[in-house]
Amino acid sequence: MKNLIIRTLTGAVYVLLLVGCTIYSPVSAFFFFAVVAAAALWEFSTLMNTHLEARMPRPINAMTGVVLVAAVWLSAIASPQTAQMFALYGLLMLYILISALYRHSREPLKGWALCFASQIYIALPFALLPLLSIVYDETTGSMAYNWIYPLALFIFLWVNDTFAYLCGCTLQKYIPYKLFPRISPKKSWIGSIGGGLFTLLAAVIIWRLDNGQWSILNPQSSMSLLHWLGFAFVIVVFGTWGDLVESLIKRQLGIKDSGHVLPGHGGMLDRFDSALLTIPASVIYFILT
Repeated sequence: MKNLIIRTLTGAVYVLLLVGCTIYSPVSAFFFFAVVAAAALWEFSTLMNTHLEARMPRPINAMTGVVLVAAVWLSAIASPQTAQMFALYGLLMLYILISALYRHSREPLKGWALCFASQIYIALPFALLPLLSIVYDETTGSMAYNWIYPLALFIFLWVNDTFAYLCGCTLQKYIPYKLFPRISPKKSWIGSIGGGLFTLLAAVIIWRLDNGQWSILNPQSSMSLLHWLGFAFVIVVFGTWGDLVESLIKRQLGIKDSGHVLPGHGGMLDRFDSALLTIPASVIYFILT
């Protein structure tokens, strides 16, 4: 019961912070996801240094990720500081390369490869979020912040995870086909299908809200029902792959959780594993459609 209470409280705080910061303003959204990116990069570096005996410079790697997030967010609003921020990002990446000369690392290639991989795997997705939230407003001729799409992304992830778990627990004994037993023995096809169907239902509900039919949301632009369903489908597929990718990392390292920063939920990578693939996939989806 104590663990359940801790898990519930931690989850509630996490959801309130994410939803509140995303809705309040682009500045609050940036700071929230920049902190998440830094924490996730620090956690990843700690895991690699501990279990793979790498020598990743944790503070610099985390700072580099935050600078990338800031650079893309500034670029999305056409800020004049964008070029300077990208220049700083380049300098920090050069520092990661050059610093290995002075740290007497026995395997510098391992540290470099893991640093660059973490920038792509962790920092880049959070940097791409403004491409979903900052849109061109034709009425004013300027950029406007629209929190509906990034928030919908996380709502779809939560719905998919929750109902995949519930459907799997309820129906797996009748349809016992495993989704990916080599990496995640507990995931089942029926759970994934159930989570996907409920996520599509959530897309229908948000579409109704997005089009003002229930007079709750008033976004800068609206999508068709087919577009919302496609968005949800992308989240279901890439969210599942994102979960499996992090499970593969943990299985190789021989650990259960990526960290303990979120009591009852594990680490930052455990909490945002699905988002790390769904954010870039969603940006690609919006660009192509």
